[in-house]
Amino acid sequence: MKRPRFLPDNFTLAMIATVIAASVFPCHGQGEIIFNNITHVAVSLLFFLHGAKLSREAVVAGITHWRLHLLVMLCTFALFPLLGLLLKPVLTPLVTPDLYLGILFLCMLPSTVQSSIAFTAAARGNVPAAICSASASNLFGIFLTPLLVGLLTSAQMAGGSPLDSALQIALQLLLPFIAGQIARRWIGAWVERNKALTRLVDQGSILLVVYTAFSEAVGQGLWHELSWATLAGLMVVNALLLGLVMFISAQAARRLGFNREDRIAIVFCGSKKSLASGVPMAKVLFAGGALGAVVLPLMLFHQLQLMVCAVLAQRYAKEVD
Repeated sequence: MKRPRFLPDNFTLAMIATVIAASVFPCHGQGEIIFNNITHVAVSLLFFLHGAKLSREAVVAGITHWRLHLLVMLCTFALFPLLGLLLKPVLTPLVTPDLYLGILFLCMLPSTVQSSIAFTAAARGNVPAAICSASASNLFGIFLTPLLVGLLTSAQMAGGSPLDSALQIALQLLLPFIAGQIARRWIGAWVERNKALTRLVDQGSILLVVYTAFSEAVGQGLWHELSWATLAGLMVVNALLLGLVMFISAQAARRLGFNREDRIAIVFCGSKKSLASGVPMAKVLFAGGALGAVVLPLMLFHQLQLMVCAVLAQRYAKEVD
C-alpha cells in the first residue's frame, strides 16, 4: 500500500508518539533515574559512531574553503542569536517566557550534520565543504553553545559556570566523538556498511531524551500552561527565524561572490539547528528547569527545517537539470 503523501515520516510519528507516551505515562522516581542513565549511554554511543563514521579525507577536501566555513559559523553562532535577541519584542507576545528561552537556546545551537550534507548533495551543491562545515559547527558548538547560553540566559541555567557546562558536554559528546575517530581505522568500514545502526542509535537517543524531558515537564504542568494559540505562535516564530536566516545567508553568499555550489552549502548548513546535539545539551544546561518547554521549539523547528529544505533542494536540483 502506497504511503499517503500527507503522512509525516516515521521519525516524526515516533516523536509524536513519544510525547504522548510521556504525557500519559511519565517516568518518575527510580524509573526516571534508570531512563536518564540509559539516555546518557545512548547519546555517548551516538557521538562515538559519528566519530567513527566521519571520513578524514572528506574533512581535508573541504577544510581549505575557510571563507565558506566562516560564513556558516557566523550564520549559526552570530546571526541566529542576534535575531533571537532583536526579535524579542515581536516574539514574546506570541509565546510564554519558557518557550522564548527555548527559542533563544535553539538560536545558539550548532548546525545539523546528516541533513545538511544530504540536502546539499540533493541540490547538487559543494558536498565536501558541507561535510567539513557541518562537522566543524558541531565540534565548535560543544564549547560555543554553553558559553552563549551562559552569556545570554545565565539566570535560567541549571547551575554552575558556562565553562563547567561546556566541560560536562565535552565529556558526554566530544570525548566519545574523539574515541570514535581513533577507532575508525578498525571499525570505520563496519560502521559505513551498517548505516541503519547509526540511524537507530541517532533516533533512539533523541526519543529517549524527549521522553525523559517531557516526563519531567508534564510533572511541572507543561500542558496546562500551553494553549493552541501559543503553539501556533511558536510555529510562526520558527518560520520567521528560518525564513530570515535563509534569506540573509543566501544574499550574503551571493554578494560575497560564492559560486552556486558554495551558496547551496552555505544556505543548508547555515540555516539548520541540530536536534541530535541540542536535546542532550539542553538536558545538561537546563537540568531541573523547564526542560520540556525549552526543547519544544527545537523539536518543531527541526520538522520545519526538514520540510522547507526538502522543497528548496528539489528547486535547486531542477535548475541544474
